[in-house]
Amino acid sequence: MFYETLKLAVQAIRRNALRSFLTLLGIVIGVSAVIAMVTIGKGTTVKVAADMAKLGSNVLFIRPGQWGPGRASSTAKPFDTRDITELRNQLRGVRAVAPMAQQAVTVVYGSESRNVGTFGTDNSYLVTQDWDLTTGRQFLDAEVRSGRAVCIIGETVRKDLFGSTPAVGKRIRVSKLSCEVIGLLGAKGESAFGTDRDDIVLMPLRTFHRRIAGNTDINSINVSAMDGVDTAKVQADIERLLRERRGITPGEEDDFRVADMKQIAETQTAMTSILTALLGAVAGVSLLVGGIGIMNIMLVSVTERTREIGIRLAVGAQESQVLMQFLVEAVVLSLFGGVIGVTLGLAVAASITTGMSIPFVWDPSIVLIAFGFSALVGIVFGYFPARRAAQLNPIEALRHE
Repeated sequence: MFYETLKLAVQAIRRNALRSFLTLLGIVIGVSAVIAMVTIGKGTTVKVAADMAKLGSNVLFIRPGQWGPGRASSTAKPFDTRDITELRNQLRGVRAVAPMAQQAVTVVYGSESRNVGTFGTDNSYLVTQDWDLTTGRQFLDAEVRSGRAVCIIGETVRKDLFGSTPAVGKRIRVSKLSCEVIGLLGAKGESAFGTDRDDIVLMPLRTFHRRIAGNTDINSINVSAMDGVDTAKVQADIERLLRERRGITPGEEDDFRVADMKQIAETQTAMTSILTALLGAVAGVSLLVGGIGIMNIMLVSVTERTREIGIRLAVGAQESQVLMQFLVEAVVLSLFGGVIGVTLGLAVAASITTGMSIPFVWDPSIVLIAFGFSALVGIVFGYFPARRAAQLNPIEALRHE
């Protein structure tokens, strides 16, 4: 019995192929939009999390000054080497404390030059950033203490200055300083903030202070907590120690800020997840529009086939059978639209994620939900026209022209 009903539904759809296609187009657009938006959103969330992980694991960033309206970090005094010493001596549960003094300078090799962010630091920076060397070596303790003119360069600097020529052992000019390249950093790519992390030159902090900056300021400090250690506790210890060292009295606002990388990553992930949900909800509205289209066309179909309905009722068809016929027709339309929408949505998502260089994260549950929702739309919006058809008076239906 159900097979015959399904067969009649397919025949009715094929009789008005163009109208049926235009009707299910709303479902196709709705399902494909939901799947594409959610898939792209999930891929973006994964990419953001991966980019954040490149900044280091369990890392806290310390900057002088407070950020926000009316708060200028430039008004706060920078850190110095004694702050680094105290943090290393007094903090517990940390892997490394890395000082960072930064300045953009011109780096030259032969006829090639570029403006590069140059950092004065030590080997602790590589630990806090989970950064390995592909070739060469780290700074020697003697080089750090004496301020020898050596440097480690990023992949972008190597590619632009040296091309296919080996860089380790060569000398480059950093500002006015001739510096030996002793190591090459592994490629990190673009950060979550859109900057090229490989466009970098590292040199010993003392070398940077004496030969590049001309002062002993430290612009920022990176602290990497050990695995399993609560970064909130480390952050509290840092704030307590720095308040004491910088002479900040109780009740007075800090003139520095400690940012927890884990909190930043969680916030970014939560924001992208919320955005994905909003995009999916907006796309889901088109499914409702498609459902209204199905209801509209089914009402038209009932009007056009009133005489046919009257004949079926007159020869003994039950109201439930007529209702089922039109309901199945609406559901079939929705399911056809769902199948096409799922295929189109995945194809669009794959194309966009490839173009945007983000992961294609296929979530089977979203596909099932979108497909199931399309079937539900067919049932809900097809029921009322089907019920109207089933309740027609056979005598009046037979008189209908």
